[in-house]
Amino acid sequence: MKPNVAIIAPGQMGSAVAKRLTDNGIQVVTCLEGRSRDSIGRAAMASMSPISLDELAGCDFFLSIVPPGEAELLAHRLAPILARAPKKPVYVDCNAVSPRTVEAIGAIVKATGAPFVDAGIIGGPPKPGTAGPIFYLSGEKAGDVAALGEFGLTCKVLDGPIGAASALKMSYAGITKGLTALASMMILAATRAGAADALRRELADSQPMLLAWFERQIPSMFGKAYRWVAEMEEIAEFVGADPAAQELFIGTAHLYERLAADFAGAKAESGQLALFFEKPE
Repeated sequence: MKPNVAIIAPGQMGSAVAKRLTDNGIQVVTCLEGRSRDSIGRAAMASMSPISLDELAGCDFFLSIVPPGEAELLAHRLAPILARAPKKPVYVDCNAVSPRTVEAIGAIVKATGAPFVDAGIIGGPPKPGTAGPIFYLSGEKAGDVAALGEFGLTCKVLDGPIGAASALKMSYAGITKGLTALASMMILAATRAGAADALRRELADSQPMLLAWFERQIPSMFGKAYRWVAEMEEIAEFVGADPAAQELFIGTAHLYERLAADFAGAKAESGQLALFFEKPE
């Protein structure tokens, strides 16, 4: 018998995951109360069925896919519903949060009697013809969630407790999004100093693979930077035993906050970064 899945919320990742599942014959439900027109449209495109918040607890799996800063708040919001539900879904936190945050979320969920699984998503939203992203899973019921691999998701179970998947996600995102931030900082500094063209030529000559990676990652970051602020703060908490690393990621959070505001407004710095990657004539 096929499981049914609830996903909160139908953002870019949540709706794409839902589309992958519905394309493979899984019923995916969501709650659209108070959601934006864009979210409602994404849910429809993904063939998600709208139901009430109370009804979500009747599913086999509940996937929390929200901005990192909303993950714990969502667990608190759903706790009374889960507590009174006669059938408990496996609650899967798929958000970019630190192990300490996911342990706090797990404690909220487990108090309701619902099983809890920690998931770290590595890779962008699912696209037709591609296998990704990868759902890394940890916790006692991780194997149960991995059964969704039969329906289009790529799942890997980690040999570790709640927090293991989030630790992997924090480490990976710290490298990739940290490197994106570092390159953005230095390109902006080179632009202010009049050295941007020379920097691009040198990267093309000595680091062509790195330049190609920056060409993909930095322009695509502009519209997502606002979501990365809380993620960088979670990484700062994750590396907290190392004061220098913590300071680095607090600064990275500030950078993404600034770039997000710039992209929503004047587009001065995001414009300079985009210009850096325009091919010379």
